[in-house]
Order: sequence, then structure tokens, then C-alpha cells
Amino acid sequence: MKERDILGENRFETYTKTREGCRAVIVQDGKILLSHEHVVGWWLIPGGGLEEGETLEECVVREVEEETGKIVRPLYQYLKINEYYEEWRYIDDYFVCELVGDGQMKLTEAEIRRGVKPEWIPLEDAIEMFSKHQDYAETEEEKRGAFLREYIALQEYVKTIGWHYK
Repeated sequence: MKERDILGENRFETYTKTREGCRAVIVQDGKILLSHEHVVGWWLIPGGGLEEGETLEECVVREVEEETGKIVRPLYQYLKINEYYEEWRYIDDYFVCELVGDGQMKLTEAEIRRGVKPEWIPLEDAIEMFSKHQDYAETEEEKRGAFLREYIALQEYVKTIGWHYK
């Protein structure tokens, strides 16, 4: 498993807070399942924060069902990304997952306000979209960082599975 770091321009010399979470790369028939936040125009690989007493695998299964209404089985973890912004270290554990059924979405109030909906898009389109992370550097640092994280994750995913795209 690879480990990568993202150092935000606004990071402090040392971090005092840590948040760990998991994300699921689910690809079927050349398409990837993403969470599309319609109101704010964001796309993210489904996932979220680790709860107390939860394993990484339990976290990824729970988060995917809550955000997308899909039930997955984690096959393996292929990447860990450490992001550093202000006093925070964010740890994202990326899993390759397979779809095994349907469940029920349970969006938070914030996710409802952001218009979260699951959508399948071609993997190549997702990589292209996330590759434009630097376009947000001047206006939306949070979006720039999120898109950079997802771009790195998908680049590592295609290397891991040996898939080639345009």
C-alpha cells in the first residue's frame, strides 16, 4: 500500500488535531460511483470519518451506504493520503470495493444542503475532472485540496490495477 502527503499552503508548522476517514473506489463497467454535491458543484469519492471503535473496513461500508445507498465489500486498501491544513492532519484510507447490494441513504443535514446524490460517471471523465484541481487555487482552497486528493487517489488506483486510459 502506498502513502502520499498533501501539504496545504495554509498548514501550520505542527498539527494538533487529527481526523481519519475512509473512501471507496467502486468501479463497474468503466464507471466510478461518486458523490455529486449538486448545490455546490463538488464531486467526491464516497466516504467519511471514522467513528470511535470502528474498523477502517466498517467505516468505508457505513459511509458508502449513508452517502450512496449502496452496500459494498472492501477488497483491499491501496492508498493512505495524509493532508495537512492549518492545525489539522486529515488521514484518508482508500479502499477498492465491490458493489454487493442496495441499502439506504442516510444523509446528514449538511449533505442535504449540499445536494448530495450518487452518480456513476466514466472513470476517465472523473480523472479528467479531478485533474483540474489547480483551477480552484485562487478561489476555493478547500475544493482545490479535495480535487487534488481525489486525483491522486484515482492516479494510484489505475496504477494499482494496471488500467490505461487516454
